[in-house]
Amino acid sequence: MKNQEIISEYSFRGILKEVLSYKSGVAALIILIFFGVMILYTVIRFPYEETIALWNSSTAFLKNPRNAPPVWWSIFTGKKEPRNIELKFNVDKSNITGEGNIFKTELKKDFLYDYDDFPTELNIFFNARYKKNPPLVKIYLVRPDGDKILLKEHTIRSEDDVLYLNNDFSLENRLDSQVRAKIPSGIDFSVTVTRGLFLKYSGKLDVLKGNYSLILDVELGDVNDELTADAVVYGKVYGIAGTDHLRRPIHIALLWGAPLDLSFGLGASLSITLLHLIIATISGWYGGWVDSLIQRFTEIYMVLPFLPIMIMISLFYKLNLWSLLVVVVLLSMFGFGIKTTRALVLQVKTLPYIEAAQVYGASNWRIIFLYIIPKILPPVIPGLVASVPVYVFLEAILALFGVLDPTQPTWGMVIEEAFNNGALYKGYFYWVLIPSSLLILTAVSFSLLGFILDRIVNPKLKEL
Repeated sequence: MKNQEIISEYSFRGILKEVLSYKSGVAALIILIFFGVMILYTVIRFPYEETIALWNSSTAFLKNPRNAPPVWWSIFTGKKEPRNIELKFNVDKSNITGEGNIFKTELKKDFLYDYDDFPTELNIFFNARYKKNPPLVKIYLVRPDGDKILLKEHTIRSEDDVLYLNNDFSLENRLDSQVRAKIPSGIDFSVTVTRGLFLKYSGKLDVLKGNYSLILDVELGDVNDELTADAVVYGKVYGIAGTDHLRRPIHIALLWGAPLDLSFGLGASLSITLLHLIIATISGWYGGWVDSLIQRFTEIYMVLPFLPIMIMISLFYKLNLWSLLVVVVLLSMFGFGIKTTRALVLQVKTLPYIEAAQVYGASNWRIIFLYIIPKILPPVIPGLVASVPVYVFLEAILALFGVLDPTQPTWGMVIEEAFNNGALYKGYFYWVLIPSSLLILTAVSFSLLGFILDRIVNPKLKEL
């Protein structure tokens, strides 16, 4: 009965029980479970190949606002920040009137604008199918105060056409004159297209809230011509993590950064630790010239400037994440870990059960892999776990230097693009803070878990 109550010190149940006995261990496991759920959701919700193609597309995110903070950012601004409003238009053939070469119809969409700030842009995305003459569209905006403003008379230029109204300087000049004629003189302001359209004509530069209507008067060259349109009134906030300078939702890179960065960190830590374990065991067991040769290689590797060499290799070859993993393993295979692990091997090789194995004729490789390595493995595991964030941060550092493949969405690449585009001095703090927070959480979780595992396998630390 007593034996059944005893949990083996190094069994999974025993280790888990020990870890859960520390508050820091519980915190580390909660963070790791969070990352696990995040990774599981990512690989199911966003298939890798499709996500990479989408992330590097130049047109996939044109309907997103540029450099928009996350929706929860409004907590800090104290305002109801505008969000995207998308209006879809489709020509209904039953409402077409006319004959000959001119057929007309009116498309109208109403929307409520009750935000505390102005929208950032107003763009219209057309998709047309026509036989001879391209459709002609007259675009109007009806304000809550009854003003009907002609925005543009536009001839569709291709089957897929985009009208960037914010880049229309003639419209901007018309709105500037109109606004200055209707508000009190002496007010210093500058008019953009969206500001002129949504401005309240009063002594204050406030947003005119209420019900708006966007009207498209369409002229078709043939009754069978087709036209659809998506009008986007762009907001200032978007999604859970905001958007970048290319309008891409940052949460996509943050989600895929978890499996990519953690796979890189775990892969590098596991590979390097196993190599150190095997090489150190061979060095300590055989001794002589084998030990001397391995130790000289280790000392040479220890004095090499690791980071500059990594930057130089990455700069010349533009490594992707997995090529970088191979290079990191090769440059670290004779590291300081061999010295510490060799010291453990020298202690274990003098134990009686090793001598007994030699007496009954066990081979050197059998002794190394079945008797020595299993004995020294528990003290090595805490170092393996604690070194994972080292390699995660290495990827981030190399990304900051701009020497990695920019097509892969990792946490380091998000931070690098934020710095390159002046996120901090432009006030886009979310762009840096969110991926940095994930890196810090990674470091905290693995470091705490590594320290607790070290206390479990090293009885001397339990007294601290």
